[in-house]
Amino acid sequence: MPCFASLTRIPVSHWTRLSLVSAITGALLLTSNLASAQEKLISIVEPEARSQIWINPGFVSYHFDQNKNLNNGNWGAGAEYRFNTVASATIGRFYNSNREYSNYAGLYYQPISIGPIKLGAVLGGFNGYPQTNNSGWFAAVLPALTWEGDRIGANVFIIPTIGDRVNGAISVQLKLKVFDGQ
Repeated sequence: MPCFASLTRIPVSHWTRLSLVSAITGALLLTSNLASAQEKLISIVEPEARSQIWINPGFVSYHFDQNKNLNNGNWGAGAEYRFNTVASATIGRFYNSNREYSNYAGLYYQPISIGPIKLGAVLGGFNGYPQTNNSGWFAAVLPALTWEGDRIGANVFIIPTIGDRVNGAISVQLKLKVFDGQ
């Protein structure tokens, strides 16, 4: 997979910086309701209807190439509508790594869980990156991990490096549930 292959190109000295992602994942596991001892750690999520709205303030990113002076504070505004335990729709705007504004729209599909963390991908469209389609819209599929508590949650994305068009990063997006129709 190209996403994980790009991780192997990170110099060993950068692995210590990636410990932030490990710490966040560990904290999410510790603060959430862990699966009981009788449940399998890795499981397929049963699709069930939901009606939840989450909002977010954008992302915080760690770029693999630290020599490019990229923007790591990708702040903005976004929303996610969870209509199913395995799927949700998302839309938003943020200040991207190239210090330009980007818009996005997409769909999450996360049918696997490891304890309380859902695994899958988000398929979406993005714009605002000068070196990709002249800042026009382009499609992307990103691996995505999600943890959702009663009121707060987090999404973690792995963005692969693609030549000089996409700067690889790990991005974390905190989110707040503002509506639960259950």
